[in-house]
Parts: sequence; C-alpha cells; structure tokens
Amino acid sequence: MLIFNNALINLTDIADLPERPTLKVISLVPSPTASTADTDIVSLSSEEGSSHVRQAQWPETFEVPNFPVDIEFRLRQGNLLYMRDQTYMQVPRDMKHEILEKLAECMYSFKAYPSDDDFNDVASSLVKKHPCLTEPGSSTGWNGWKNSLKFKMGNYRTKLRRAGCTDVLINVGKRGGQDPLRSVKRPKHFEINFLPNYPAGEDECSMESKRLQLVEEMKKCHPSSTLISQNMDSTFSLRRKEIVEIESPVKETLQRWPSLFTERQINAEFVRITSKNLKQDFFTALDQHTARFLKIFETKKGAVGKRLSEFLDQIKLKVSLSLLLS
Repeated sequence: MLIFNNALINLTDIADLPERPTLKVISLVPSPTASTADTDIVSLSSEEGSSHVRQAQWPETFEVPNFPVDIEFRLRQGNLLYMRDQTYMQVPRDMKHEILEKLAECMYSFKAYPSDDDFNDVASSLVKKHPCLTEPGSSTGWNGWKNSLKFKMGNYRTKLRRAGCTDVLINVGKRGGQDPLRSVKRPKHFEINFLPNYPAGEDECSMESKRLQLVEEMKKCHPSSTLISQNMDSTFSLRRKEIVEIESPVKETLQRWPSLFTERQINAEFVRITSKNLKQDFFTALDQHTARFLKIFETKKGAVGKRLSEFLDQIKLKVSLSLLLS
C-alpha cells in the first residue's frame, strides 16, 4: 500500500485502508517454470501415447453411461411418470439418436464387435436404469433397443473406419464385395486390443527403429530388461499389424521379434492383448482340479509313484504344521 510520500508498506488489516488507496498485490504462489511446464507436457504426451489401447475387459454388468444434461433431465422426468402411473415415454428421434450414440461410444471402448449377448446386456441395462424406456408389447421390454443398437454400432464403426481406426479399417470391403471370400477379422474371446492404432507421435518408421533396437539388444549377453519392456510396449501396434494383417509366419516373427519369445514378454504380451495375467489365470484354473490330481497321483506305481508319494507326504506335513501353528 502506498502511504507517506508514496512509500510502500505491508498491509496487515483491511480496516487500516484509507479512502481510495493505491495497492500493489504481490502473489506468493510461484508461477510455473519452463521446466515444470515441459514436465507436464511430457507427462501428458505419455498418457496420450498409452491411450491407444483398451485397458479393460467387457464388464460383468454393463454400466449405462451418463447422457448429455438435457437427455438426463428428460429421462429423470420420464422415470418419475413411469413410477407414478406406469406411463411409457415416447422417445423423440433426436433423443434416441443421442442415447444410441453414447451407448455405441461406450461399447466401442470395450469392443469393436460386440456379441449378441453383449447387445442383450446393454439393452437390458438401459431399460433397467431408465424404466420409462421400456417397450410395451415387447417380450423383454428392450428388443427394439437391441436392434437399434446393432444398427448404430455398425454406423459407428463406419465413422471410425473413415477416420482411420485400424481395428475396423482392416475389414473394409469384406462385406461390400471387394473380396467376399476373405473372412472378417475380429478379436477372439478376451482380446481387447486386437489391432490398436499407432501411439500419438509415432509412425511405422519410428517403431521400426525401436524394433531394430530390440533385435540388437537381444544379441547381448545381458540384455536390458527395462529397454526391452519399454520398446515392446511402444511397438505393440506394429507387432499386431504384422500378426493380424500380414499374418507373418512364426519363423519370421521369431526373427523380427526375438524378445517376444522370452517368458517375461510372453506374459507381458498376454496382458497387452487381454489385460489378464496369464500365470495367475492359469494357476487359478489349475487349482480347480487339485483334488482330481491328488487322486491320480495316489494311484501311480513304480518309480514315478514313489516320487509322487514322497511329494504328497511333504505337502501333507506342511499342511498339518500350518494348521497346528494357526
């Protein structure tokens, strides 16, 4: 604050201000430096680079997304009327378009080609959350929504195909007569990243350079696991293009991607494609057959049976000790 011949003094109480004072505000919060801004940009770029792949399987129960504010308001009013006197909503064309568009977008975040059961799941979840959308006269109450979703999903894939999304672009022309004998390429069960686009800021040349780095690294006696993991992550879309589109034979894939055939990268690739842990899922499934395995082991004879018997005795001893200690 300026006072006494325009000398600056610190203000401690707002009540001390005279009429029409001249103030200078000094911010105590430091402005972001260039290095901080650069770090933020790098962090953002990293996040954008990883956003080209899906992160989750189709959910056990589909959660209907939130629609635009005006649509949500109209649905809320419709649900209140339905709860009061079972009045079904007459859905206008524009409203139905918004609902289907949002659902298709949400479905695509999990799968480009949902199954018939998936469409059932989405349509039934929609009517369950918004009962005013129930279709009178329908055996399920949502058959019409299911059919509309199928058409909308096809149109949504067409939009993405024109935009250049690779997981749907690969099938262009296969239904239109360009090459009808070729089968439509779709993800198999649990494949959530079938044919992802290249990461932001990457192209085929940059990823080919990283692939060559991987080949040279694998020639070393002690390859860098960090470098291999980083480059295998960033070149995932190039690898999927070769496997899905070009359908490279195993021998050629081994030559071009030697690191893919290591135990660590086999497990990592399984996670990239399915978002599931290969070892954990395998052993979980194996545990379901433990009782049957034990019976088979006990019936074995000879040298193999003897070794299995000793092994089972050790297991029983460990189990007994753990029970005593607990």
